[in-house]
Amino acid sequence: MDKPRLSESPAGKWTHADEYVAAMARKRTARRAREPRRRTQPENPRFGLSTLPYLAVLAALVVLVVAIAITAYPRGELPAKREIAAHQQGVAAKGWLQNAEQEFHR
Repeated sequence: MDKPRLSESPAGKWTHADEYVAAMARKRTARRAREPRRRTQPENPRFGLSTLPYLAVLAALVVLVVAIAITAYPRGELPAKREIAAHQQGVAAKGWLQNAEQEFHR
C-alpha cells in the first residue's frame, strides 16, 4: 500500500473533472483579461440595424393597406337607388282596431 494511487498523484490530478474545469476557467479568465474590451454598442447607430427594419415593416403595411383597399372597392356599376314611394294618407275601416285585438288574443 506504499504505492500512491494514480488519482492522488500530482501528475494525475488534472484528470479529475473539478480540476480540469477549474483549469479551463482560469485559462479563459486570463485570456479575457489580455483582450481589449470591445464596445457593446456602436458609436453611431447603423442604418441597416436601426432604421431600415422599421421602414421595411412600414412599407409592407402600406402595400397591404393599398391591396385591401383595391380588393374591397366594388367593381362594375353601382346599384341604382331605390325610389321611395310618396307618402299617402290611408283610410281604415271603422272597427279595424277591435278586430285586430280580437285576432291577436285568439
